[in-house]
Amino acid sequence: MTPELIFTAGNLFVVPFWAIMILLPNWGITRKVMNSFIPFVVLAALYIYLFGSSITAENAAALSNPKLADIAKFLGEETAAATGWIHFLVMDLFVGRWIYLEGQRTGVWTVHSLALCFFAGPMGLLSHIVTSWITQKFFPGSENPSGADKMPNPYSPQEN
Repeated sequence: MTPELIFTAGNLFVVPFWAIMILLPNWGITRKVMNSFIPFVVLAALYIYLFGSSITAENAAALSNPKLADIAKFLGEETAAATGWIHFLVMDLFVGRWIYLEGQRTGVWTVHSLALCFFAGPMGLLSHIVTSWITQKFFPGSENPSGADKMPNPYSPQEN
């Protein structure tokens, strides 16, 4: 597989996950899919493949004590750039998943934060943090107090 093919496949692979989180957040299938780690396993496997393909002795030495010029040179290679892009895709999707799950758990509105995260992960994360704070501070009754539609927090210990 070429880096170009993996780059294109990675881009196409993540779109359905973003689409269902943004367009169909309360759909049972969305909840089931986003509670799975399978998308991240697939993307991590692509990343590992590309990472292994892009590391040379020279690159490893440069990355072990990174300087901006060395990183820029490394990312100037097609395989390394594809590796970096897949890294962005998996991490942005993981953050988007967290935003989605938190929105489902708390009832905080997430569509705008997910859309931002799709295009620029850290901006979406900041948007969700600010939205959550504003919701808690100024609209505490708008959160889902009954818990009827809340999803369990997958990051907290489960009770037996």
